[in-house]
Amino acid sequence: MFRRSAFLRRIGPTWRLRLVLVTIGALLCGALAWQVMLGQLRQDLEQSLLVSHRAIQTEIDRFRYLPQVAGEDARIRAALSRPEAPQAIEAANRYLERITAQTGAEQLYLMDDSGQTLAASNWSEPDSYVGHNYGFRPYFTEARDTGSGAVYAIGVTTGEPGYFISTRVDDPATGLSGVMVVKIDLRPIEKAWAETGQYIAVTDRDDVVFLSSQPDWRYRPLTPLPEDARARLASSRLYSRAQLDQAAPLLPAGAELGIEGQGRATSLRGTPFEHGWRLLAATPLWPARAAALITSALVLLTGLLGLGLADMRRHRQRLIALRLRQTEVMERKVRLRTAELAREIEARRQVEADLRATQETLVQSEKMAALGRMSAAIVHEVSQPLAAMEATLTAAEFSLSHAPEQTAARLQSARGLIRRMQRMTKHLKNFSRREVAPLSPVAVVEVARSALALAQPRADAAGVQLRFEPPPNAPMVRAGHARLEQVLVNLLHNAIEAVPPGRGEVALALCCEAGELTLVVRDNGPGIPAEVLPRVTEPFFSTKVGGEGLGLGLSICFEVVQQFGGRLDIRSGPDGGAEIAVVLPLLAENDIREAAE
Repeated sequence: MFRRSAFLRRIGPTWRLRLVLVTIGALLCGALAWQVMLGQLRQDLEQSLLVSHRAIQTEIDRFRYLPQVAGEDARIRAALSRPEAPQAIEAANRYLERITAQTGAEQLYLMDDSGQTLAASNWSEPDSYVGHNYGFRPYFTEARDTGSGAVYAIGVTTGEPGYFISTRVDDPATGLSGVMVVKIDLRPIEKAWAETGQYIAVTDRDDVVFLSSQPDWRYRPLTPLPEDARARLASSRLYSRAQLDQAAPLLPAGAELGIEGQGRATSLRGTPFEHGWRLLAATPLWPARAAALITSALVLLTGLLGLGLADMRRHRQRLIALRLRQTEVMERKVRLRTAELAREIEARRQVEADLRATQETLVQSEKMAALGRMSAAIVHEVSQPLAAMEATLTAAEFSLSHAPEQTAARLQSARGLIRRMQRMTKHLKNFSRREVAPLSPVAVVEVARSALALAQPRADAAGVQLRFEPPPNAPMVRAGHARLEQVLVNLLHNAIEAVPPGRGEVALALCCEAGELTLVVRDNGPGIPAEVLPRVTEPFFSTKVGGEGLGLGLSICFEVVQQFGGRLDIRSGPDGGAEIAVVLPLLAENDIREAAE
């Protein structure tokens, strides 16, 4: 107490007033939360009562008219008029058994006017109703006197509870009457209530609970039973096995309904039902209490936090002013550093652009260098057709007057020589230019033959034999004609340079397997050393001595093949020499037809 008084004196009158206002606000918010939660609980109870009422009513209505309908059958009337006839009783038993199986009722049975059971659906079971007298049951006396009756009770014979609906059966021909009874099992409804966590009960006209989701509520009165009600229940034996006389009331004088595990503070709602029944629903009040306490605590904490934040605001304003000055200094430094970084980035971009331009120039230079190396052999290849064409044309001119019939053949020979030189120049043009055309279906055999034609002069000059192993079919791939030809020419030139002059051999083979086309260039040279193999596709890497080449041949081939969606496999052969394989996706027939269209 002394510490609290000292604290209040220290915080001052303004802060004391603020604390009082915050506390009052928290209490008011807690009371409001209590009322809102109570309203929600009552609404939930009303909804639960409505749903449960409909569930019970629907289940009862399913079988309400079953006794009346079953009593109209001729077999029932025959059993009622001739109870001593075994055939009539057996026919009634089997009829009731079949009706029970088809409708889903628990039991269906026929009694005479004294309450003696004549036929029943459970006639073949050990605890059959046949032969038992239930004249003391209210459902029998009510049906006999008024025409119909209904009551919930525990079975005297089976000990199983159920709802009994009865109808009087009259036979005008004989003047006899009996009572048809159907027993309904309502325990599945109890189970559904329990599984959904509801606290629901149904009481009879004496306020005795006979249906409930809580087992400890069942067969207990809400309030102490009067003596006449005890006597009536004992004579009718409705709850004979429940020991109702020893059951404690659920709501003794002013007490609250207890819910197991939830305490005794509850909210109870009820609604009347048929035959004096009452449907009750209860719910614990701890959610409302918890909502009120949590709301009060949150409002109080929020208010205290607000007061603390208000006190901190003045300190923050001073800190903000100091940080603003520091921020201005930092921003100036950042702007200076950002400008420096921008200049560095621009310089690096320029260097990268220069490097790319240099690399492209070197790549083109490598191509032109390769073209220059082929020039000597190509000049020889072109000069031979020119000399032959000159001789052919001279002979044709001479034969115009002496042998005209040979002139056509000689002119055709000259035309063939001209076409040969045109193919040679076309190959050189395709090889030397930079192709940017889109990919299209390409006949691989045709490309291979063109590449071999371009490489043949260098092979002849080096004394190297070129071999070609075409496939039986004509496979096609999606690529660029000139670029694929350039790849094969580069690979053939590398192989020609790698084999010994005069006894070298280079082979170009094609094969198709698993949807892929493989072009393999093999030579009988020394092969590629294992330590060099990982670097052969690097730009500017070369094993040639004397500075020959720029080391871009395989690098260009590698990039071009990747553009075609393929790969380049480089390895040394098992018997020596090198094997370089160009693996490309094989073009399907459907794709070929679409491209042709």
